[in-house]
Amino acid sequence: MKYSMKWDLDSVFPGGSSSPQLKEKLALIREQLDELSALIKKWDTEKDSPAFKNLESILLVQEKLTKGLSQVFTFVEAVQSADVADKQAGAVFGQVFELSSAFSTLQTILTKKMVAIPDDIWNKIIELPAFKEIEFSLNETRTQGKELLSEAEEALINALSIDGFQGWSDHYDSLVATIEIPFEDSEGHIQRLSAGQAYNKMNTDPDAKVREQLFEKWEETWGNMAPLFSDTLNHLAGFRLADYKAHGVKDYLKRPLEYNRMKQETLDAMWKAVSDHKQPFVDYLKRKAQLLGKDKLSWQDTEAPVMIGDAEAKVYPYDEGADFIVENFRKFSEKMADFAQYAFDHSWIEAEDRGGKRPGGYCSELPESKESRIFMTYAQSPSEVSTLAHELGHAFHSHVMTDLPTLNQQYAMNVAETASTFAELIIADATVKEAASKEEKITLLDTKIQNALAMFLNIHARFLFETRFYAERQNGIVTDERLGELMEEAQKEAYQDSLSNYHPHFWASKLHFFIADVPFYNFPYTFGYLFSLGIYARSLEEGSSFEDDYIALLRDTASMSTEDLAMKHLNVDLTKPDFWEDGIAIMKNDVDTFMELTQEFIN
Repeated sequence: MKYSMKWDLDSVFPGGSSSPQLKEKLALIREQLDELSALIKKWDTEKDSPAFKNLESILLVQEKLTKGLSQVFTFVEAVQSADVADKQAGAVFGQVFELSSAFSTLQTILTKKMVAIPDDIWNKIIELPAFKEIEFSLNETRTQGKELLSEAEEALINALSIDGFQGWSDHYDSLVATIEIPFEDSEGHIQRLSAGQAYNKMNTDPDAKVREQLFEKWEETWGNMAPLFSDTLNHLAGFRLADYKAHGVKDYLKRPLEYNRMKQETLDAMWKAVSDHKQPFVDYLKRKAQLLGKDKLSWQDTEAPVMIGDAEAKVYPYDEGADFIVENFRKFSEKMADFAQYAFDHSWIEAEDRGGKRPGGYCSELPESKESRIFMTYAQSPSEVSTLAHELGHAFHSHVMTDLPTLNQQYAMNVAETASTFAELIIADATVKEAASKEEKITLLDTKIQNALAMFLNIHARFLFETRFYAERQNGIVTDERLGELMEEAQKEAYQDSLSNYHPHFWASKLHFFIADVPFYNFPYTFGYLFSLGIYARSLEEGSSFEDDYIALLRDTASMSTEDLAMKHLNVDLTKPDFWEDGIAIMKNDVDTFMELTQEFIN
């Protein structure tokens, strides 16, 4: 093979979770925390005026710590993702979380001192050359800091968060590591599949009986452990709601919206546009059911490949998939293509299909190395090529920002999904355009539409479920049976009851509900998808000349609100339905084409 399917982690810290260099790095971070603590405690805002050189020194050390903690977190997460049985990685994670908690406490003390500065003095500070470039982030920190409790209370919450937010999230990972899905192959042999392997096969295998068997075992397996997952989700959410209550936050969507730097009006406009324009995608599901010889699609069939006549599923061996991505990135952007080529050449990607890996995929940054690492389980399908492109889009987003101050690199999840989805659209479009026959085009178009289906229906179901779960959790524990009811109700509503069966234990099997950092790890995906559709349409109009404009947009993603970003670079108002409807219309055109091409193949 030309490219390795295993990532290179030794160039970061050789020796895995027992790396001596990793141990040295953790010791250095402790020293830097002591340095930062001393600087913050002795910082006298009045004596620091008018140049505020001490604040400048504090922010420089803060930047070093931000990068260092991110570097070690990405590394340890990578080690554990590739081998869920690595117990040492879990122990090191504990050290990283303790250091992160101490850092958060110091940031709280710093923030409270910034909040105490009179407005007239603060306005002079942010005009100084040392702070002007990071004005947005500093103002955001100061505004949100006004809700902070006392230093002692915030320090206590940060300390408790290790065994609260993070503890329950880690517990979920430990439970998932024990999951094995039994699968009987055509020769009667029983295989024990990891969650990641079973999920890929359940959704992409062309044999309906295989998908049905796996889905049955999948639901059964997660259902058997539902009480444990229910405890985990309830306590994680309970800790979060207690934290909100302590800070006077009554609306459980307030923090997710702040985190994504977007208004409630923007979120409402987006979901209204999605809800008002679902019919084409419901029609698509009905047509796909007809093509698969069913009255209605089953849950496990929604991502199944559509095979017409003698057409065979398009297969992309890893090397071929990598070259396909680079080739098609180059049609839009030389910089994107060169970047992707570098990532493949330098083994940034863990793609091997093997047991012992955690399910799912992600891209994570190594800010000190100015690199990324991508995790997935590659299955050679067109959708996997798109997924790989998606994660490379994340990496490219970070890459074009490496020269910015760290505070200006901390973009929110909703805009983070913009670059990734944009890259995915390039590849999905390319696969359709290069189809060798009508039958192959139908298959590839179906793969592309599945992504829209996920964003408009599946993600909507997740949002509806999580909204209702948090509403009920405010009043007490929500049982695993009730969680299943909420999940199935949300799926039926989001899919307009167009499927023959649903996935009531989806809440247990989906990692996103158990992430410690932020709840509602759902609506930003739909936002990023629709936002990227608008950017993609603009790129098709302007061609290669749009490359610099696109990179300029990405570089601004952590320096302004979402609404201001859209207005500055796209001249659109996100609180109005027009922009969202325009994006949906782009995908509706794909559905229309699919319906036209498949008309002759139904009874």
